[in-house]
Amino acid sequence: PRRTAGVVTTAGPVAPRPVRQLARTPQLLVVSTVQGAMFLLIFRYVFGGAIDTGSVPYVDFLVPGFVVTSVLFAGTGAASGVAQDVEQGFFDRLRSLPVSRTALLAGRSAADTALATWGLAVTTAIGFLVGFRLHGSVAEGLAAFGLCVVFALAFTWLFICIGLAAGNAQAAQGMSLLVFPLTFVSSAYVPVDSMPGWMQPIAEHQPITAMTNAVRSLCVGDPGLIGLSGSTAHYVV
Repeated sequence: PRRTAGVVTTAGPVAPRPVRQLARTPQLLVVSTVQGAMFLLIFRYVFGGAIDTGSVPYVDFLVPGFVVTSVLFAGTGAASGVAQDVEQGFFDRLRSLPVSRTALLAGRSAADTALATWGLAVTTAIGFLVGFRLHGSVAEGLAAFGLCVVFALAFTWLFICIGLAAGNAQAAQGMSLLVFPLTFVSSAYVPVDSMPGWMQPIAEHQPITAMTNAVRSLCVGDPGLIGLSGSTAHYVV
């Protein structure tokens, strides 16, 4: 009987493929970068004057949340890419080989996480250009970025599942949009206590708010400055 190739042996060749695909169509990279910058500028300069965030400037409140939610924008491409591979029979051809099926998805997850990390770096750089500044230490800022990368890794698996279930790229892209209401019903762009009373428990107890509170606490150095009662370690854990 043939031996099944190991996880690393299988995932290694699969992972670079989505990166090469993006490199061969740089228009997608440019469009996603411009789109992210456009939304950040709109929130920063159009809505920023109408939102009260206490002692922290709105730009310093906004950018950590926007960086967290940028992972979801990148995930749409991951879902449609997986659905396209399924539709074109790419996974079927690989499954005919003695390889681990989990490793095939792990390779895709690694590639999408790498692409998301690049997007996080670009979004963070744009945030600094529009006035964002760290109130905590550089080490805390790096820890916040690392948390965002872990968050991206976790959510790539969600979008991979969407892509596998969708059947085609168009359906996957549409199904991915169902995640976006979570970005607005969260603490990413506005304080939760500014929402209607019935909505606040929903916004407070969902994963994007949990991650945003952790990243924002690391960036501002003191959670009390953004109206949070717990410690930074509490929100990070």
